[in-house]
Amino acid sequence: MTVRIVIADDHTVVRRGLHMMLGLDPELEIVGEVSDGAEALRLTRELRPDVVVLDLIMPRMDGIAATAAIRREMPETEVLALTSALDDDSVVGAIRAGAIGYVPKDPLGENLCHAVHAAAAGQVQLSPAAAARLVREFTAPEKPQALSDRELEVLRLLGQGYANKEIAGSLGIGIKTVRAHVSSILTKLGLQSRTQAALYAVQTGMVPTPESRK
Repeated sequence: MTVRIVIADDHTVVRRGLHMMLGLDPELEIVGEVSDGAEALRLTRELRPDVVVLDLIMPRMDGIAATAAIRREMPETEVLALTSALDDDSVVGAIRAGAIGYVPKDPLGENLCHAVHAAAAGQVQLSPAAAARLVREFTAPEKPQALSDRELEVLRLLGQGYANKEIAGSLGIGIKTVRAHVSSILTKLGLQSRTQAALYAVQTGMVPTPESRK
């Protein structure tokens, strides 16, 4: 299945590099490129891509604001943030806004294609160090709605880094059903992304903490 991608970065050289690397994978299709956050939002509305690869620092509308708007209006589109520093506060901001993950700008390589595929598959991927920091800074919802037993099962697997297909196989249900459960989980918990749901699962003790997995 082809993954449709929009690239958003205000540097032409970076966009060309991203296009070149993503273009090497026959299962990835770049359907649009833009140079600012406002255009990223507009083009995402128009094209409904599977994944937006988006720089966090851009003119007109920054990447965090664009991420929040995209996730609010088009929750079926995942956002993968580009960042210059993994420990940057902007990473935390991007996750809070609803990004499923992030990729360091330097160095870019095959990790980018892997991250795009993972995002499209609904797989949360965070390094232990980044996950530990995000868990510490993540604010859980104060009065979440109760989840059903099945939703709790889905959330537990999501928190362990399972992709949609893996969750479906583990629970013996269809991928569309998994997506419906994830959507319901996010709504009930008042969250914007699968990554936030995964952090919630760690913070509430449903899955082991990042430190204990080392």
